Amino acid sequence: MATTVPDTAEVELAIGGMTCASCAARIEKNLNRMEGVTAAVNYATEKAKVAFEADVAVSDLIARVEATGYTARAPQPEPAPGAAGATDGGPAQETEADELRPLRQRLVTAVVLAVPVIAMAMVPALQFEYWQWLSLTLAAPVVTYAAWPFHKAAFTNARHGAATMDTLISVGTSAAFLWSLWALFFGTAGMPGMTHPFEFTITRSDGGGNIYLEAAAGVTAFILAGRYFEARSKRKAGAALKALLQLGAKDVTVLRGDREEQIPVGELKAGDRFLVRPGEKIATDGTVVEGTSAVNASMLTGESVPAEVGVGDAVTGATVNAGGRLVVEATRVGADTQLARMAKLVEDAQNGKAAAQRLADKISAVFVPVVIALALGTLGFWLGNGAGITAAFTAAVAVLIIACPCALGLATPTALMVGTGRGAQLGILIKGPEVLESTRKVDTIVLDKTGTVTTGRMTLLAVHTTDGNQEVDVLRLAGALEHASEHPIAQAVAAGATERVGALPTPEDFANIPGLGVQGIVDGHAVLVGREQLLAKWSIALPPALRRAKADAETAGRTAIAVAWDGEAHAVLEVADAIKETSPDAIADLRALGLTALLLTGDNRAVAEAVAAQVGIEPKQVIAEVLPQDKVNVVKRLQDEGRSVAMVGDGVNDAAALAQADLGLAMGTGTDAAIEAGDLTLVRGDLRVAADAIRLARKTLGTIRSNLFWAFAYNIAALPLAATGLLNPMIAGAAMAFSSVFVVGNSLRLRRFQAATR
Repeated sequence: MATTVPDTAEVELAIGGMTCASCAARIEKNLNRMEGVTAAVNYATEKAKVAFEADVAVSDLIARVEATGYTARAPQPEPAPGAAGATDGGPAQETEADELRPLRQRLVTAVVLAVPVIAMAMVPALQFEYWQWLSLTLAAPVVTYAAWPFHKAAFTNARHGAATMDTLISVGTSAAFLWSLWALFFGTAGMPGMTHPFEFTITRSDGGGNIYLEAAAGVTAFILAGRYFEARSKRKAGAALKALLQLGAKDVTVLRGDREEQIPVGELKAGDRFLVRPGEKIATDGTVVEGTSAVNASMLTGESVPAEVGVGDAVTGATVNAGGRLVVEATRVGADTQLARMAKLVEDAQNGKAAAQRLADKISAVFVPVVIALALGTLGFWLGNGAGITAAFTAAVAVLIIACPCALGLATPTALMVGTGRGAQLGILIKGPEVLESTRKVDTIVLDKTGTVTTGRMTLLAVHTTDGNQEVDVLRLAGALEHASEHPIAQAVAAGATERVGALPTPEDFANIPGLGVQGIVDGHAVLVGREQLLAKWSIALPPALRRAKADAETAGRTAIAVAWDGEAHAVLEVADAIKETSPDAIADLRALGLTALLLTGDNRAVAEAVAAQVGIEPKQVIAEVLPQDKVNVVKRLQDEGRSVAMVGDGVNDAAALAQADLGLAMGTGTDAAIEAGDLTLVRGDLRVAADAIRLARKTLGTIRSNLFWAFAYNIAALPLAATGLLNPMIAGAAMAFSSVFVVGNSLRLRRFQAATR
């Protein structure tokens, strides 16, 4: 009897309220407990990708997430690439700004009010007669309003039997504040003239004269600062998708019978015929039905040489018409286009990337329950030994207060601030702490060719002439003719000729021969510049020397252009995407970091291997003739082999692979889609900076780790003193201050980081 396979569907839910990776794990666990549901929750992108059977409704999934203590909403329909709303940020950008505004308001409130509280507590000269009551007035809004997200998250975690950093922050700040209230109203701390003197003795006290308002307010301000900068970084997670959608044309000229009509791209339907003028973007995927031209598709395919297209050839939306007038019949529109599919690839790659589990959360998963248990144990011990309820509560609260992560709040933000600031000075933009974990493990680096190892633009590289001809004469005649053409290869020849010869003459009787080249009269000479077939039409053959030069150029993956005048072939020009001068040094630097370098490109193998040979990459480490989806698959295959993969790229065709890689490095000279999909951005477009970026990221991660070690070491060392009731408040304050100063000073050492090569 055949088994019936249940129908399944997929949905991507936007999750709200997560504060750490353990939140994502909890939601994922609860969703997977549902019959017929398989879910993966990503903390970094705040999305849940859920596969479910037909008898499960999306509303059931949302209800389960909400029952776990978080929010969820079904996905909103995405506008088609280039459609109204897909390119202008308006409502979407306003929503992002609204999401950050409450957090920013809480941070500003905390900083403005906490600074005077900390100053008065730590500087006796500022402790006037009723200073403690002013401290209470200033600290109360910080601990209640500003710290509310921590209290709310701690309550949610407690309901589900979990403890995170939010729990520690909430319990510690609340304990410090509530004990201070007790000391002010029922102890001696509220007496006029009360001060916190500088005493470094270890003595047991009843705590009735001690207040800890500076700890409660300071910790809240520090942690909020870290959360705000993290939220700003995370909110860019979907920017790669927006950048991809912005690549498409907004409007399109549709042919309606004998008339032309301008309409938004979103209204275009399959079967419509539309006009593409020189320099315009092709609105959607289609087939050429009229005209010939060169189409620049490098940003989508990675192919550096513009492709010649004519009637019957397929063209892709968002590519640029670099030559003549085209009429295209739309074959795919909206979500079916290659551009939209690439956007989906980027999104899938981002969602598939495991969210970094913060080191602090890992430690706190054990540290928090231990501290709470120790505080309860301390309370019970002192009560059982007849020390009195005040002394017992003093010791128990001291345990909670000393465990409150003051230095921990600074450990990651300060190192990130200094590390990213130094990186910016060197042309390196680091997106967030998750990136740093990746750099430590990377062992393989995949390099896109066009625009990364090479300049990404066609350049005149060599001129081969027959005997009796001067290079300057060839360039003067060929450059003048090519200067009148819009073709990218022609423009490369013209630019090279202008650079080497100077001003060029104006041609007469210029004519563009589609797919073959150009012809015209220059200084009285009948000149032909283009493919060998163009010369053959005029019964002109290449002499043996030029034929060999042409063959050698094509073997090396370069474009060979024949030049003839007055019925005779005189030269062959070599045009190609030139290698950046710094690329060979960059490959050597990456190898010195222990990385295996691979060259990945959409270009043909001859071109790829020629480039690899010049920069020091072996042929077996070249992967050529790949489509965008193939680039993602290459990265996945390397990851499946157990490698940790870094990817360097600059084009839209690299965006999905950059998102899939364990570490994505985007060239700042590339497209917005690549930059947003990458984890590190190399502003200057110099591949040598990739090695500097990895070194800086590793050093920043090392600094964060040492900061976290000392922050926790301080807590652990002081806990026994607190538990035995021997923790003087000023010693606690001084220790807290020292640990914070140490963390900041350790982070500032990153300012001395120097690039290996300049």
